[in-house]
Amino acid sequence: MFATALPLFWRLAIFLLAGVGAGIANGIAGGGTFITFPTLLATGIQALQANVSTSVGVLPSYLGGIRGFRHQIGGHAKLVRSLIPSCLLGASLGCVLLLTASPGTFRAVVPWLIGAGTLLFALAPRITKRLAHIDHAHPGRRWTLYIGVFIVSIYGGYFGAGLGILLLAIMAITLPFEMPELQGLRNLLSLIINTCAAIIFIFRGHLALDAVYMLLIGTLIGGWLGTLLIQRLSPKVVRILIILIGAATTVRLAW
Repeated sequence: MFATALPLFWRLAIFLLAGVGAGIANGIAGGGTFITFPTLLATGIQALQANVSTSVGVLPSYLGGIRGFRHQIGGHAKLVRSLIPSCLLGASLGCVLLLTASPGTFRAVVPWLIGAGTLLFALAPRITKRLAHIDHAHPGRRWTLYIGVFIVSIYGGYFGAGLGILLLAIMAITLPFEMPELQGLRNLLSLIINTCAAIIFIFRGHLALDAVYMLLIGTLIGGWLGTLLIQRLSPKVVRILIILIGAATTVRLAW
């Protein structure tokens, strides 16, 4: 592949730009991993290493969203505290599943993960619309929230592409909040899940350090820009772009 033959300077530049793009995507709607993961693959990094490196590199992308929605998040501290165990346990289990599986197994599974994440992302509005008739005070919604966040956290620790979208879908069907509140909570929970995964991967995973350093810088910048753009850029456009990137990545890896 052409990108694998590029000098180090240009590879670093590619990582930085991918980080900015991923940060913008995460700041607006999520799905930044759909940008960083295939970029790392294109530069010759193996799938498992690209996955753990992306999990660490995208961490700063959520900081801009947390700051931008800090007023909306502030009134839900009790809810966030109640969800932390689900996030940490789920993310830890996902990391264990990833690190105990062979790289060959991961290469076989990852196209299905990306495909499933893309499909769920595309269908999320229809799913939430169909379940909107269930009263938000129903006890089943709270259990659905805890169990749903736990399952999504496992996915986040194992792979994580589309994590923010899955969190939004779970919260949209279980919490009676407006979109700004959901966006703020999505960023905060994503940060908790990815931080847990990142700590485990730093000690146990094999990181592509050059890529990680540039992604950390790029996603910090992109996350800040994404928060500024969230009120100006059409969510429909962002959704279409992420679906196209996810579909193209799925086809490429499956092929």
